[in-house]
Amino acid sequence: MKSKVAIVIGGSGYIGRNLLMYFLQKNRFDQYIVMDIKPLEGFKHETDSGKVEFMEADVRKTLPKIDIKLDGKESWIFNLAAVHREPGHDFKEYFDTNIPGAINVNDLALRLEVENIFFTSSIAPYGRSREQRSELSTLYPETGYGISKAIAEQIHQKWHNHNQTKRRLIIVRPSVIYGPHDPGNVLRMIKALKKGTFVLPNGGKVIKAYGYVFGLVESILFTMDSRKEPLIVYNYAENPLVPLKEMTQIVRKKFGYSRPALSVPTSFLAVIAGIIQVATRIVGKKSDIHPVRVKKASFPTNIKPGFLIESGFDFRYDFEKSLEHWKSVAPDDF
Repeated sequence: MKSKVAIVIGGSGYIGRNLLMYFLQKNRFDQYIVMDIKPLEGFKHETDSGKVEFMEADVRKTLPKIDIKLDGKESWIFNLAAVHREPGHDFKEYFDTNIPGAINVNDLALRLEVENIFFTSSIAPYGRSREQRSELSTLYPETGYGISKAIAEQIHQKWHNHNQTKRRLIIVRPSVIYGPHDPGNVLRMIKALKKGTFVLPNGGKVIKAYGYVFGLVESILFTMDSRKEPLIVYNYAENPLVPLKEMTQIVRKKFGYSRPALSVPTSFLAVIAGIIQVATRIVGKKSDIHPVRVKKASFPTNIKPGFLIESGFDFRYDFEKSLEHWKSVAPDDF
């Protein structure tokens, strides 16, 4: 008998581990194969039982052979692998991984005759805009990451176009994803607010799109099972979004922080960040404080998850509720 299999490329990463956990809880597939250049952590019971199999793989190269009888109509390949930290890589590194990665995932789907691919893209292909962006907006990618992700989307769509009657392709463009055990922008903001060191660029009126990881994985299953279109491209951000200043107010109220957030012009912050970068290089260290990140923090990413809104998706995690849920499942983060 053929099995329903989920092949999760890049499954050792943050989204991959949370997606795997969610699928296991829902008993969505018969078996799970995780391919990644990094080991999979936190699933010893599932790997010992054979429910989950880990295979070391580099998405930039031909993906390994899988000896399993799978149901091509019911199985899915999830392409989560990417070089994404920006800044943090040379311009060409985004292309060296993200584009061959899409090609090799398509090749794996062809070899295994799997008819379903789910690809995590990014909001980066939209480029910078002070206006709200939806799935109907034109793409204007400006960075190596954004351009490479836009090309990877086209590569996967080419695979889909060869047989639109049988193949399904779902592309999600997530905003900044945060949640338990993720030391990213949102947790850094919370810890800085606690210390009284958080700085609001230009008063914090900007809207920065964000998505709670539990909401994202729920949207993935929703688009797979509640919708039947052969091609879906959708944004993931919480709905509604609140401006950065209001986010800091929610954090301070929720955690009882009394120290205020400072408001400083972005231009001044960028100069300070540049000085810190130079100083840390001189002493042979690295700093996360980077002028590019400072400028990005002050520019809006107002992303509308139009497809999910129109489809009746239940956004269960506004910013305040996501903090409540986060604290309930990972109190040690705070």
